[in-house]
Amino acid sequence: MDVENVTALHQAPVAGLQGRFWSIRATLLSQILGRIGSGIIVLWAAITLSFISLHVAPGDIVSLLIGEQIRTPAIEAAIRAEWGLDEPLIAQYLSYLWRVLHGDFGRSYILQTDVATLVLSQIWPTLKLTGAALVVAVVFAVVSAVATAGLRWPRRIAGGMELVLVSTPSFWLGIVLLFVFSFTLKLFPVAGDRSFSALVLPALSLGLSLGAVIGQVLREGLERALEEPFALTVRSWGANALTLRLRHGLRHAALPAVTLTGWLIGNLLSGAVITEQVFGRPGLGKITVDAVLGKDLPVVLAVAILSAFIYVVLSTLVDTLYLLLDPRLRART
Repeated sequence: MDVENVTALHQAPVAGLQGRFWSIRATLLSQILGRIGSGIIVLWAAITLSFISLHVAPGDIVSLLIGEQIRTPAIEAAIRAEWGLDEPLIAQYLSYLWRVLHGDFGRSYILQTDVATLVLSQIWPTLKLTGAALVVAVVFAVVSAVATAGLRWPRRIAGGMELVLVSTPSFWLGIVLLFVFSFTLKLFPVAGDRSFSALVLPALSLGLSLGAVIGQVLREGLERALEEPFALTVRSWGANALTLRLRHGLRHAALPAVTLTGWLIGNLLSGAVITEQVFGRPGLGKITVDAVLGKDLPVVLAVAILSAFIYVVLSTLVDTLYLLLDPRLRART
């Protein structure tokens, strides 16, 4: 056998591996782009529904803008021209879509200020509360699942506690926490956002119910993982139960919990609006409630679209992470 044939035999497996590698990368990239495309469609649907709700909502926008002024045909015509209400509905929709894509959500009917500036000025307290609640949820779920998985009575006790938390509205849990830890024990501030201690009770009231749901799923996955053959192998190495659960079992049980967490993040965003009101915190909750009570529709729609955007982005990231972590999904799609 000459040198050329030997070289070709050695290069053939390498070329095959390289071809398979690039094929997997191309498949993964196409699936990720598909997830992003689906997210864009969902976001477009949210913007469209927001526009439709603006026009089918009860009440006359012109009457709301006129307020207590004397209503005359000239004033009505001027307001319609100023806000683009005299144009055909399809033209209004395309204009609205174009402005939203460029970050222009119009002006507040009541405050007469730029809606995007108003919302962005209040988004940080809400994101801080949501992030803290997510940390509470994840820590609670991991501790509950690791401590009780496979143990009969601890599992029942944890399941009962999780059922109570899931069944309790976040605002009611917040009121109970305020009564016990703020009014009675005086350990945490009643309202405001001046220190880290003011974030503890709102994060607990918002995150515990989410952690209870995730904990149930994580416990089921961890119990299945502990019955797999690899668990017996790890035990034969002399690893203790805690090491087996934390270092090995959680990795196999985490995938369904990760997906569920991404899906439930929308509940955190909606729950934060109510929780901020209960604890008197600044954020999107206050301006949303004020806008709803005052029928300030541009502000309400901006908050709704922003919430949909955050939810779509996080859901797309979770779907992408799931594809990266689980090769079986790439093989099925």
